[in-house]
Amino acid sequence: MVRFVSISSGSNGNCYYIGNGTTALLIDAGIGFRTIKQRLGSVGIDISSVKMMLVTHDHSDHVRGLSTTAARLSVPVYATAKLHNALCQCHYIEGDAKGCCRVIRENEQVELCCGNVKVTAFEVPHDATQTLGYAINFFGTRFVFMTDLGRVPQIALSFCRRANYLVVEANYDVDMLIHGSYPPDLKARVIDESGHLSNDDCAMMLASVRHPDLRGVFLCHLSKDNNTPALAHRTVSRELSLCGDPERDGLVLHCLPRAEALSLELV
Repeated sequence: MVRFVSISSGSNGNCYYIGNGTTALLIDAGIGFRTIKQRLGSVGIDISSVKMMLVTHDHSDHVRGLSTTAARLSVPVYATAKLHNALCQCHYIEGDAKGCCRVIRENEQVELCCGNVKVTAFEVPHDATQTLGYAINFFGTRFVFMTDLGRVPQIALSFCRRANYLVVEANYDVDMLIHGSYPPDLKARVIDESGHLSNDDCAMMLASVRHPDLRGVFLCHLSKDNNTPALAHRTVSRELSLCGDPERDGLVLHCLPRAEALSLELV
């Protein structure tokens, strides 16, 4: 059985777990090792099952605890050479994990854990040095993971159309952002094509890639100020319903919490 755990999701810090009890990976570590360990323990998972880490980009809410976590677990950290070079210069990353760095190339599948875990990194538009999405085949269960992106590139859509589970950003509601308290320059940054993905854009993308083998959609990185879980869920659910009844088809939809663990057992 595969478990997906959202350990933390949002500008407060991001970290996610995919595992089967004996083998697991983490995506990002924007919170500290002790918090990751505690939250995994709260859902009955031993952090020692983590055998590798993936990194999406070099913003602090995704990598603040990366080096200490990798060092404590003695696990490799996978990213492109460009992203690793940027990470080595980040002053806000605690500790030094240069010895843990493993370089992968964009759009090339790498096989890990004796071929049981297959990972393909692809670039998505966001205002970091480089931002990666990941297509992950974990012991036969196919995931696509995309957080912090202003739009969904074509290559990502092709991966989504073959995935069993999608973890994708639904960062903001357009009306809440426009009428909210953010200054104009920050609003422009969020809404830009190298910013974040809105509920509406996320919903339309998901409807366009929905297919019979898609079993779950997990909405991540919801804004504290410009979104609510209920609004994101309603927007995406409404668009997916135009393509058939998600509940009847067994398609689950979850909004991932900002600062607590949500553990899901996947079929």
